[in-house]
Amino acid sequence: QGRSANVEQATGLFSSLIGETSVTQRWVRGEISNFQYLMSLNTLAGRSYNDLMQYPVFPWILADYDSEELDLTNPKTFRDLSKPMGAQTSQRLDQFKKRFRDWDDAGTDSPPYHYGTHYSSAMIVSSYLVRTEPFTQHFLHLQGGHFDLADRMFHSIGEAWESSSKNNMADVRELIPEFFYLPDFLTNRNNFDLGMKQSGEQLNDILLPPWAKNDPKEFIRVHREALESDYVSTNLHKWIDLIFGFRQQGDAAAEVANVYHHLFYEGNVDIFSIDDPLQRNATIGFINNFGQIPKQLFKKAHPAKKLSGKGTNGVEVSGAAINSKIFFHNLTNLRPSMAPVKELKGPVGEIQPSERMIYAVEQNKVLVPGNSNRYLAWGFADQSFRLGTYDTDKAVFICEPNYLVGEVLTCVCPNPKLVLTAGTSSVVCVWIYHKKLKQLHLKHSLYGHTDAVTCLAASPSWGIAVSGSRDQTAIIWDLSRFTYIKNLPGHVGPVAAVNINELTGDIVSCAGSMLYLWDVNGTPIASINTAPSPKEKGAIADASQILCVAQSQFNEWDRQNVILTGSSDGVVRMWSLDYVEVAVDGEPVQHNTPEHEVSLSEISSITRLAKKMSVSLSGDCLSSLRDAVARQKTQSLHSEASVDEPSSDTEDCEDLETDGPSQMDDLIGGCSPLPENCTSPSLDIEPSVMGSPRRFTPLTSPTSPLKTITEPPEICVTATADDSFVVINSPVEEAMEVSSPGPAMRPGDGYTWSRQLVF
Repeated sequence: QGRSANVEQATGLFSSLIGETSVTQRWVRGEISNFQYLMSLNTLAGRSYNDLMQYPVFPWILADYDSEELDLTNPKTFRDLSKPMGAQTSQRLDQFKKRFRDWDDAGTDSPPYHYGTHYSSAMIVSSYLVRTEPFTQHFLHLQGGHFDLADRMFHSIGEAWESSSKNNMADVRELIPEFFYLPDFLTNRNNFDLGMKQSGEQLNDILLPPWAKNDPKEFIRVHREALESDYVSTNLHKWIDLIFGFRQQGDAAAEVANVYHHLFYEGNVDIFSIDDPLQRNATIGFINNFGQIPKQLFKKAHPAKKLSGKGTNGVEVSGAAINSKIFFHNLTNLRPSMAPVKELKGPVGEIQPSERMIYAVEQNKVLVPGNSNRYLAWGFADQSFRLGTYDTDKAVFICEPNYLVGEVLTCVCPNPKLVLTAGTSSVVCVWIYHKKLKQLHLKHSLYGHTDAVTCLAASPSWGIAVSGSRDQTAIIWDLSRFTYIKNLPGHVGPVAAVNINELTGDIVSCAGSMLYLWDVNGTPIASINTAPSPKEKGAIADASQILCVAQSQFNEWDRQNVILTGSSDGVVRMWSLDYVEVAVDGEPVQHNTPEHEVSLSEISSITRLAKKMSVSLSGDCLSSLRDAVARQKTQSLHSEASVDEPSSDTEDCEDLETDGPSQMDDLIGGCSPLPENCTSPSLDIEPSVMGSPRRFTPLTSPTSPLKTITEPPEICVTATADDSFVVINSPVEEAMEVSSPGPAMRPGDGYTWSRQLVF
């Protein structure tokens, strides 16, 4: 960092003259986030990723791991940051206090303490990250070559919280930074055999709380959002006092029950003064296995963070969303500028904003990183590259490459000394700029595409580059080793634009009117057809092609971040990633008796009926409906008599109400009508206004076996007025009133969560 990383403000005249600012003051003023500040404190206290015994420590933030949705405005949602983990519940705290009061260790000089175990150790870190290499090998080394007993392994977020805050007297562990940015450690992608619990449960992925929607990425996003919330920002200084501040040791620590074993503290024991080798080795082993207290950084109470709504540098801080000036928080108020912000001599090739102005250059030009006062141009008849100044538009020098690479179609500059080019040769060329020689020298040639490369993107933060080609693929490259990483297949046509998010590493690729979203590992997240619906005014569904794409990169935990696409119809569209309730069409069906011979389409229709009526469909009710449908199909073989009275098997569905009667025969042919209080009009999903119509392909046929669904079914969604959730578009009769939404449907009730791009 350019600024000083001192913890406290220097008082000297020289420091005042040069404007030196401590990291604490920057945090108090809202210039850096809570996560950044905690990482800075860990670094200054000697904590490092390179030492499992002194790994960075982060606090437990939340106390609610049971709710479907988190209420970040409710203090009961959060952990009490003014107390250590051992003092979160009064019952366990009383036992720790009794131990401290009645301490009597005859024959030793060990002072009294509340906790004989530590909140951070090599074993705690390795157990958290056991599903991710190389921490798996570290864990096995600490355990003597095998995994721990399954019942003692880290398996559930909620159970880990209950253990460390209430149930286990020997567990007072805190968290590690990965809980706020790395979803990969929550999944068992390497398929390690972690054993089976005594209950018969096989250990695999980490069990997430309901509000994470069974998605590690959503858990990380919400957990980070909670870390940056108003409540945590207001109270985080109290936790800092416990770990890094004046309540770390001494009488102030005893007052809040924050005293640990004396060997955990820095400077309490001199290893070299111990003459007995056995005692010396035992002391070293104790410290290595049980952890160490961070270096004390503050001798007095830590100041609280100011929640003024906006930092001094104009950065929005927690609690500022209500009066936010971020564009994606005010999409309904966006208006085009009255005059162009920049006029160019030809079509726009690149736009780069800065704090003071907006830089833009023509096609076949790319801005050089730094102060953006230079650009690199290509596309000349002699295949030369020309470095020019932005203000005067004059070439500083002309470089003729020492290697002919065909016609260059695209170029990107990750840093001032590195240039990536690609074109008709299908090869991505890596050039190094030598300032003294004023020459570009070819360093690497990256082979992978089979047709011309049309677009490039690079991320210095993540050390990757992405290339898109006419061969309908995109490839991720490693910029540190200049090697191939992964192919991104499945595009419907030539890839026209790619983009990398510097904060999250998410990759966006575009082909025709299709928009694809991938994570940094190349795993597909979502895709959508951006072509306007024919119902839109002046829309030409097949003529809209995406030409450029960008991503908002502000507060990676903000769900309202958008992807912007510019299309050939002259329209800029914005898309966000949200969770949609999707009917589980491929729910397993029992085939033991004819009573359960119900097709998937019929069960799906029942589920869609419940979703159409915006009510909760319980498991018992769904089973009753299935039984009713199966029984009716069996009875229809013997008679065609209609059922005039409601069946007793559907009495559990009395809460399904609508204002207008209808027959279920519109949905399921040959089935008996539902009772009057369980009826609904026919459900024909209408194409969404932000995507082209989709053809529905039946999952199974009468003669085909049941197949596993590999991808969630695509449904049509649209954003509501407050942009807080999405709804399913379906036609509603004009004379019919739809009942108000009921309680949220839980997983297993005939739906699942699906991450989808919404307009």
